[in-house]
Amino acid sequence: MMLDEAEDDHEAAAPLDMLDRYFAAHGWVSERHDDEISATVKGSWTEYELRALWRDEDSVLQFLCFPDVKVAEERRAPIHEALALVNEQLWVGHFELWSSSGVLLYRHAMVVDGDEDGDRAMSLATTELLVETAIDECERFYPVFQFVLWGGKTPREAIAAALIETQGEA
Repeated sequence: MMLDEAEDDHEAAAPLDMLDRYFAAHGWVSERHDDEISATVKGSWTEYELRALWRDEDSVLQFLCFPDVKVAEERRAPIHEALALVNEQLWVGHFELWSSSGVLLYRHAMVVDGDEDGDRAMSLATTELLVETAIDECERFYPVFQFVLWGGKTPREAIAAALIETQGEA
């Protein structure tokens, strides 16, 4: 089952419903509980856990992407520096490190407007942009975190190494 462009033009759905449909259309294993949905996606570097939380009273959808990176206490200072440098590169969302667990994640929140009846709905295009941006940014910056954690590089060296643009063809 794939969601198509025509469906997007005529239908929007509550944010978690649309995410549920989007995940199912891609064949991603997902789980839904109350105001939360999660899915697992295989990227080119690692598996990503996607998680969305809906806060009805504020009409806010918080979208998280976990790139399976856990940072030991002694490596947190250079990772915090790397996070600052990485976040300077982002237009939407940000990376952060949860202090209690050392888990690294990408997070973006958005307000979902309602229609004249007050129903909150999200289009397929918005859903695709939200999910694909999170995955793309995790894919783009995953090497930076690995270079700092395991490659012995400083955060600046890691950014420079990871963001080299290849020109030409091999």
